[in-house]
Amino acid sequence: MGKNIVIGTRGSKLALWQAHRLQSRLKEIGLESELKIIKTKGDLIQNLSFDKIEGKGFFTKEIENALLANEVDVAVHSLKDMPTEHPEGLSLSGLSEREDPSDILILNKDAIDSDRPLSLKKDAIIGTSSARRKAQIKSLAPEIILKDIRGNVPTRLSKLSDGDFDGIILASAGINRLELDISEFKSFRFNPKEFVPAPGQGVMAYQCKTDDIKMRRIIKQIHVKETAQCTNIERSILKLMGGGCHTPLGAFTEIDSRGNYLCTASYAPTSKDTPNRISLSQSTWFELAEKIVDQLKK
Repeated sequence: MGKNIVIGTRGSKLALWQAHRLQSRLKEIGLESELKIIKTKGDLIQNLSFDKIEGKGFFTKEIENALLANEVDVAVHSLKDMPTEHPEGLSLSGLSEREDPSDILILNKDAIDSDRPLSLKKDAIIGTSSARRKAQIKSLAPEIILKDIRGNVPTRLSKLSDGDFDGIILASAGINRLELDISEFKSFRFNPKEFVPAPGQGVMAYQCKTDDIKMRRIIKQIHVKETAQCTNIERSILKLMGGGCHTPLGAFTEIDSRGNYLCTASYAPTSKDTPNRISLSQSTWFELAEKIVDQLKK
């Protein structure tokens, strides 16, 4: 391209891991790049849970503005943070391979009561700011106390270690990518077909200007089609449900050994309601999202 590609990213350790991963993928095809760190609304507002921050895209909008202003050439996001509607002039141009999509419950060892659901002691204080996680964990262990938690992954683990919480729920992908040592805690990895992750969880998304054909062609070279096949279904469910990051909605799709699409979705009207969980399998993705949504709404 004649100059280094400029990658727009948030500044958290996990966001920087993702940006460096994109850098290495670009280097594999002979291209040099540099990072531009951009603070987003979600980074700046640390005193509110996600469902109390107005608007969608509070981890993406400022980076998208930098793309539109030609300050960066490509933006890297967590796909689960991206609204299903893109700002005019921007396109989702590629996706990464998928890391472990599951959620993980991480507990202080003195919070454990093996005779109770999920081995959680009665009135255990569990930290999460996700409405989706709140609805699902409460349905499995009704007597726990939910408390909002913000901050990046290492910050949340330090709050757990300090005793502010008995347990926290995180995405396994963040733990794995940052290679964090959680051996001081007891951890329980949820099956994503039972405790359903956010649509697109574990996937990095690469966003470009729609009219930047050169950059889009570059990103196409590192795009993982298999990821798109599954996450397109998950994000279609999110879009059809009119949801964003605030919605207590989970969706996870995988392709089984016979090539069938198996999709599981979970939805609750609010974080205090018991989720409705649906699983469907079919040989084609055609109208699979629509069938799931139809059953979720019943």
